[in-house]
Amino acid sequence: MVNAAPLELKDCHLDGIKEKVKCGQLQVPENYADPEGKTISINFAVLPGIDQSQQKTPLMFLAGGPGQAAVELAAGLRKVFYESRKTRDLILVDQRGTGESKPFQCDLAAQSNIYQLLPEDFSGKEVQDCLSGFDGELSQYNSENAIRDFEALRKALGYQQVNLYGGSYGTRAALVYMRLFPDAIRSVVLDSVGPVEVPIGLFGQSIARSFDLLVANCHQDKSCRQAFPDLESEFHQVLAALEQKPQSVTIPHPRLGEATTFVISKSKFIGTLTQQLYSTGSRAFVPLVIHQAAKGNYLPLAGLIATTDGKQPLYLGLHMNIICNEDFPKITPEALTADAANSFGGDITHNAMLTACPLWPQYRPGKAFYQPVTADIPTLILSGELDPVTPPSNAEFSDQTLANSHHIVVKHTGHTVAMSTCASDIINEFMNVLTPAKLDESCLEDIPGESFMTGLNGSF
Repeated sequence: MVNAAPLELKDCHLDGIKEKVKCGQLQVPENYADPEGKTISINFAVLPGIDQSQQKTPLMFLAGGPGQAAVELAAGLRKVFYESRKTRDLILVDQRGTGESKPFQCDLAAQSNIYQLLPEDFSGKEVQDCLSGFDGELSQYNSENAIRDFEALRKALGYQQVNLYGGSYGTRAALVYMRLFPDAIRSVVLDSVGPVEVPIGLFGQSIARSFDLLVANCHQDKSCRQAFPDLESEFHQVLAALEQKPQSVTIPHPRLGEATTFVISKSKFIGTLTQQLYSTGSRAFVPLVIHQAAKGNYLPLAGLIATTDGKQPLYLGLHMNIICNEDFPKITPEALTADAANSFGGDITHNAMLTACPLWPQYRPGKAFYQPVTADIPTLILSGELDPVTPPSNAEFSDQTLANSHHIVVKHTGHTVAMSTCASDIINEFMNVLTPAKLDESCLEDIPGESFMTGLNGSF
């Protein structure tokens, strides 16, 4: 019998947080249609509010990806939502298939040298190896069951309602929560929206848009314009050279210092730059990296790649299980062609999906999953003007169908607005007053425009 014993919370320490917080495991059915069958353990943490006297409705965080584990993000979220935590608990749940909730990870590159590994090395054999390493019932590791887990935890913790914050894919999860359990939700923040109307995986056009904005902002900045007057032509020069032949150079290992072979292909170059487009901090390096690559110096590019050495921020099995079943079936050949018609990376962002999804077992959600969400819940929607993967146009779908929403497009900002701006304070105000269209947004006007590193010595 699931949850026959009361839910037990224990004092625990999480990486990056000095004080004790509360942790626990909730037993839930792997298959909700078979409640007496196999169970799985859902890992969660509660960062208690500092002042409990007002008993305010907690904030539940829905992680992105799909494939991020929320508990692993605790230290950063504690800082971002500091104002909210003064009076509210923060609930972090490892979505089923991530973290310590029956993780579905594919160690595709765990033993590989990232300086030599190329994206085009990803093969059908690795997909099959990934699938063979998981003993769960794949069809049950979907967005709807994840939300059923979240709702079961809300009840088990004794909260009458929750406020939701979803970032990136977490907005998709929040929208599913709004459809399945609207009465359990007091308010919602959708930050960098991935609505059901826009399949995850079609990023070619939005990434190109974000890059075009970077080039335009560089031209408008005097220092960047003087340092890189031919930035766009240098970018295409590098692409043309790498398309003809991947480059192999010997470099000092960015961390260890020893001689290391560094292999660069067009897809690796594009993929690395794409990751930098997510935040204004990392965007600052892009013009310099392109300029140096055009001169044949790939050391700055290697430095960017070094920041991901040994890290796998997503549980790739869960990531592919959701995308290949909830998104890929909605992508038509015509949509792929249209998305590939861009001047940045063409169809490069499609390659992993096109390799994995035809081999992935199919389970497919029902038609209701794809219906626009129309819940009448106070909803604050945030979009970053520079976002490469969830552009402001995505959010318009949700803003048009939700009855009580307000959409803020934040200038000079990339992906997941609250993580790098004063929007976290606006979220706190929103949860206090529940009037999304009547918030003090003035602090967003002070966000500076993009600035760019112009020299190898770190000068701007």
